[in-house]
Amino acid sequence: MRWFLILLVSLASPVWAATWDVPNQSGAIAAALTQAADGDTLRLSPGVYFEILTLDHPVTLDGAGQATIDGQGRGSVITVTGLDVTVTGLTVIGSGSSHQEIDAGIQLTKTARNAQVNDNILLGNLYGIDVHGAQNTVVARNVIEGRQDKRMNARGNGVYVWNAPGTIVEGNDIRWGRDGIFVNTSKRNIFRDNLFRDLRFAVHYMYANNSEVSGNVSIGNHLGYAVMFSKRLKITDNLSIDDRDHGLMLNYTNDSVIRGNVVRNAKGKCTFLYNSHKNDFSGNWFQGCGIGIHFTAGSERNRIVGNAFVGNRTQVKFVSTKWVEWSEDRQGNYWSDFAAYDVDGDGIADTAYRPNDSMDHVLWTQPAAKLLLGSPAVQLVRWSQSAFPALLPGGVIDSFPLMRPVEPAAIAKVPHDG
Repeated sequence: MRWFLILLVSLASPVWAATWDVPNQSGAIAAALTQAADGDTLRLSPGVYFEILTLDHPVTLDGAGQATIDGQGRGSVITVTGLDVTVTGLTVIGSGSSHQEIDAGIQLTKTARNAQVNDNILLGNLYGIDVHGAQNTVVARNVIEGRQDKRMNARGNGVYVWNAPGTIVEGNDIRWGRDGIFVNTSKRNIFRDNLFRDLRFAVHYMYANNSEVSGNVSIGNHLGYAVMFSKRLKITDNLSIDDRDHGLMLNYTNDSVIRGNVVRNAKGKCTFLYNSHKNDFSGNWFQGCGIGIHFTAGSERNRIVGNAFVGNRTQVKFVSTKWVEWSEDRQGNYWSDFAAYDVDGDGIADTAYRPNDSMDHVLWTQPAAKLLLGSPAVQLVRWSQSAFPALLPGGVIDSFPLMRPVEPAAIAKVPHDG
């Protein structure tokens, strides 16, 4: 069979680059790829192409928003192995189902440096986009909808980043599948301004240092941002709405900045820290959760200043025999349940706030004691501790509570019905 490829020549750079108009015929894209030179563009005609493609040299594959590539359930639909490849304007469907091979709509191997995967729609593939060892990749403005025909843990991730320094994932809309973005063993990555819905974790982070997670929106996932075994991160201006277990979880995460994030209505915990140290928590908003913030497993030397704890059932869960100060330079945090007064009008409460007492410690270690909460003995203990703070056992103290909360910019992203 003969393919008729209309060659249009345009000046795209100091050297001449060709634009190939590819007809909607069987094998037409593969045929055009064999003829295209470095820097050429393959512009696809509207329609569905039943092909498995490998892009092994610098070309642009452009579907102009009207072309679909269907892999018919065999492996990865598009595999990028060459430098400086751009994939744009395509709908990609029909990957295989092998987790071992990481069957994806679009897969980038370690030789695929400086790739651009922009403005595509990826539907029902096992993995959406797999950045596997490729450096300096940009994944932007794609719509990725994963599978729903398997249990959530048996699905693939929307974007999988493995050992891919310099990868930027921004402005994508990711839904279903397993995790929105799963990054493992990488560094210098930026994940920003993405929307995540109906997933296990919006962002799942492991062994990825010196990176940024900023401006993302997580709605109705099992967990918003799970950050594990990483250090020197910037987790800023993210939003978590109605995530089931936690909005933000830090596990063995150290020397990081967690600033300007908003977590609302997590059924479990707005924020959970496990063995995480020397982090800067400032300017965050934690609202309507079962627990505002839970520290455990020796999380120490964390700076907790300028945050707002609003209407959480338990504002803080932190068991300790010593006092830990949550204020700095005469500035603490805002606590919605603190009936404070400010005689001098400086915006700082005139008494310290202690979110937990000895009965909280008893209830955390002996849940059956909840049956005694209404008893006169418990009320007497709590009255005694409020009247004589020296009886309190230790824990969090905020010596300079704020009288009014400061709203982070991320609140503007909250849906009107959120």
